[in-house]
Amino acid sequence: MPYSILIADDELNSREGLRKAVASDDRRVEVAADGEEAWDKLQQRRFDVLISDIRMPGLDGMTLLQKAKELDPALDVVILTAYGTIEMAVKAMKLGAYNYLTKPVNLDELDLLLDQIEKKRRIQTEIEFHREQGDAPGLEGLVGKSQPMKDMMEEIEQVAPAKATVLITGETGVGKELAARAIHNLSPRRDRLFVPIHCAALSENLLESELFGHERGAFTGAVKQRKGRFEIADGGTLFLDEISEISQSIQVKLLRVLQEKQFERVGGSETIHVDIRIIAATNRDLQELVDKGEFREDLFYRLKVVTLFVPPLRERASDIPLLVDTFVERFSRENGRKPLKVAPAVIECFQRYAWPGNVRELQGVIESMVILARGDALEMKNVPREIRGEAEEPDPAPVIQGDATLAEVEKQVILETLKKFDGNRTRTAEALGIGRRTLIRKLHEYGAGSGGDSDEEEDDE
Repeated sequence: MPYSILIADDELNSREGLRKAVASDDRRVEVAADGEEAWDKLQQRRFDVLISDIRMPGLDGMTLLQKAKELDPALDVVILTAYGTIEMAVKAMKLGAYNYLTKPVNLDELDLLLDQIEKKRRIQTEIEFHREQGDAPGLEGLVGKSQPMKDMMEEIEQVAPAKATVLITGETGVGKELAARAIHNLSPRRDRLFVPIHCAALSENLLESELFGHERGAFTGAVKQRKGRFEIADGGTLFLDEISEISQSIQVKLLRVLQEKQFERVGGSETIHVDIRIIAATNRDLQELVDKGEFREDLFYRLKVVTLFVPPLRERASDIPLLVDTFVERFSRENGRKPLKVAPAVIECFQRYAWPGNVRELQGVIESMVILARGDALEMKNVPREIRGEAEEPDPAPVIQGDATLAEVEKQVILETLKKFDGNRTRTAEALGIGRRTLIRKLHEYGAGSGGDSDEEEDDE
């Protein structure tokens, strides 16, 4: 991702010499013949670095520095002058200059200074990103010694060093993001950012802005330029979770990034080039969505260069004891408790349960049990009822008198069911398998037609 630099100098040879000296594939450079032109450019678009001569006609370098920092406090400014004095250097630094160089400029020194600025800005971007994410604590790595997990980890180790796009499949809650992080952590990109985004959690417009960024004024509320996840992830890995939920229009833009490694911000015309690895995940059958015309076939084949399947928890029940130990230790520590013991009966119960919500469900159950436990161990009494397999007490059947007529039995069943649902006629009709209008008619016959869910229309069928 190139850094943008603006050079302001009223001497033609000086500014052109500086432009040629600092320009590179990673640095996009513009020049301004004086302070006024530089100020106009700063208001039109955002720059990462301003290099300004201090003595210029009209708007001088010190005034430009002050105005530029008021406009964009994050802008790094390097002041140049042939009249270097300690007093002037101190004043420039107090006004917010990053550094101060004297003319004639030592180009090696300037290049080193720009490298420092670029590194500092990259670190700040990463810190800001992690702050926005909240960095909720999570499982540090994949946990499990079962054969399905061993097979998957072997695949991850084989895939990680490559540059290929990876499509991770598996049910909700199995740990697809953890698998994606493992790929990133074992790859040559491990020292750069792993940037996740959950596509289903955002509307189409918001997702587009989050992915590609936007320019100031691109839409209502866009008060400043904002980098998207593609720019933030430059050099690293972008993880697109629930990729099946993105719209057709964003699918087209995503396909372009995969093919050409370039895009434009929302509301912008500047083409931005990035070097990223994309890992996508889905709990749906993308081939089925392609067949239905809901997902682009060309994008599907771009994403599934390598496919990785994360097994559901029910297929690796032998991993449950290790997962339980991991979660109990973690949540005990987070809640200021000594690690709780876990009764063998609890583990056996967990291994019999199907875990439709997979590892995520197990994690939530353990957290709840740790918080609510009163002793120093987790016992069967701490296990939620639905997991223990204990069904709730069935509703008592209506007591039918031996000589009751069919009409009387029907009336009793209807009234008992209505009572069970606290007078809600819609739910009562659904439970009985009859139309709501039919139920209302019969209630009128029984003299029980008033009350209930009166906020619903009686002729809504």
